[in-house]
Amino acid sequence: MSIVIHLDVMLALRKVKSKDLAAAIGITEANLSLLKQGKVKGLRLATLDAICQYLKCQPGDLLIHVPDVE
Repeated sequence: MSIVIHLDVMLALRKVKSKDLAAAIGITEANLSLLKQGKVKGLRLATLDAICQYLKCQPGDLLIHVPDVE
């Protein structure tokens, strides 16, 4: 199983720039870019909470579970 992060989709829907989100939640643009690309192994709940508050969305709007194909 894997979790897909649809942060780029939510940023586009909200018309928010990555740079603005990174500054608002206190992480670097580089770390936000890694998060958008799904190249992270974990995500702090505090970071997820900050993203959701800023984008006015729910965690389920950002995280999608994709089961493994057998």
